[in-house]
This record gives sequence, C-alpha cells and structure tokens, in this order.
Amino acid sequence: MPSLTRRSGLLTATVAAGLVASVALAGCSPTPTPSKTPAASAHATKTPTTSATPLPAVTPTAPPTPVGITCDQVLTLDQLYAYNPNFGADPGYAPQDGSLEKKIAGWEGVACAWKNQTSGDVVQIAIAKPPSDALESLKNAAITAAKPVPTYGVPPQVEGYFKAGDAGQVQIFRGPYWIVAESVAFFEPGDAAPLMGSVLGNLPAS
Repeated sequence: MPSLTRRSGLLTATVAAGLVASVALAGCSPTPTPSKTPAASAHATKTPTTSATPLPAVTPTAPPTPVGITCDQVLTLDQLYAYNPNFGADPGYAPQDGSLEKKIAGWEGVACAWKNQTSGDVVQIAIAKPPSDALESLKNAAITAAKPVPTYGVPPQVEGYFKAGDAGQVQIFRGPYWIVAESVAFFEPGDAAPLMGSVLGNLPAS
C-alpha cells in the first residue's frame, strides 16, 4: 500500500511533469464547451454499472460526518447548463451496489446523477466526508488504481486522480471531502475538469 510519502512524491513529480508539458504543448488539449455533446461511440449511451475502482479493504472505527449538501448544491442549474445544456437531472438514478458512489451514500454523503437528454450519457457525482481513519486508505487505493491529475487542484491541498475505461472515473480529495465522478462522457481527465472545478467551488469550507 503506497505510503503518504510515496503519494506526495508521485504528486510532486506529476505536477512538475505537468508544468513542462504545459509549456511544450500549450493550447493542444481540447476543452469541453457548453454546446459540445460527447461524440457517439460504442459506449455512448451506457451508464456504468460497477465502479472502475475496487473498494479498499478498510474497517473504520470513526464515524462518517454528514456531508450536508444536496444535489442542487453539488452543481447548480447554471453550472450544469454551462457544461452542456443537454444535461438534466436523472430522477431515476440510484448508485449501483458495490460502487464507490454506493459507499459514499452509505457514509452519509450525497450521490447525484444528470442525464444527457440527447445521447443518454449519465454523469454521476458523489461526495462524502468519510471516517477520518479511512481517508488515508481511500487515497492510497486511488493512487494505486488511477493516475494523478494536478489540473484538478494544487497538491497537497487537492489530490486528483483519473482512471480511463468504459466509464472514466475521477476521484478528488480535499480536506475531509472525498469526491467521485463517473461517466462514459469522461474519455480523458480534461473532460471532467469543468464540472470538477464547479463542484470544488461549491463545497462548503471544511
């Protein structure tokens, strides 16, 4: 299991690499626009049924802290429209058993979903304040399964990770918060960046 020192070292190296790449390749990375709908693919209308990352084997003794926010506070209507005007709330959504979103909901967090009314793509975002003695294990599991993404925030205040797959999965840790976002529309880390910026900006001060 990666230690805190190893994780910090990897994050520092990633930040440095990101800075070099940004100088060499400035303007090369595509950025989602409000009117852009993700391109159709074999997975375009799929909703992920299981988490891309297994749950860490941890038995916390401390209690979780209620996150105290609603889906309308996770993303406002204006922020959702700015990301893509085709998205609206998915009223039939429920997190899948065995998923990170389900774990978050069980830890008195909030699990939300929005559906693209044109393509059927679903974006899931879940937020919790996990038990304090589980947070380090969650971070280590994230860095083992995914790649650090320094553009989601500045480490160590914000630790961001992305794992590609049938559904791209984001994990972000900031203070006591654990954020998970998942969608077939997330092909690369930048696809989720506008939403993650909004979510982080909406979080209450810890």
